[in-house]
Amino acid sequence: MKAVLDSDRRLSVRLIADQVGLPKSIVHEIVTTELQMQKVCAKLVPKILTDEQKENRVSTSHKLLDRVRCDPDFLEQVITGDETWVFEYDPETNRQSSE
Repeated sequence: MKAVLDSDRRLSVRLIADQVGLPKSIVHEIVTTELQMQKVCAKLVPKILTDEQKENRVSTSHKLLDRVRCDPDFLEQVITGDETWVFEYDPETNRQSSE
């Protein structure tokens, strides 16, 4: 089961259960208790950004470029990470978060 998850961590419990031939409840138990994994729902789809969000990205990019031009050592102070952890939109309800 770990090999199936390592190949694609976005698989649902149902799809994993179908692939390994076990009931969903057993797969869920193994994934949560033995593998100590938890479900994280985070989506960032740049194709559906609003015009305002797109403009904000461009503006922020220009500011960062200007900062690098003024201070060449600026990038040495930057800590990078996975972009899926950087959100500008905080949904107020569960329904909004699933959209």
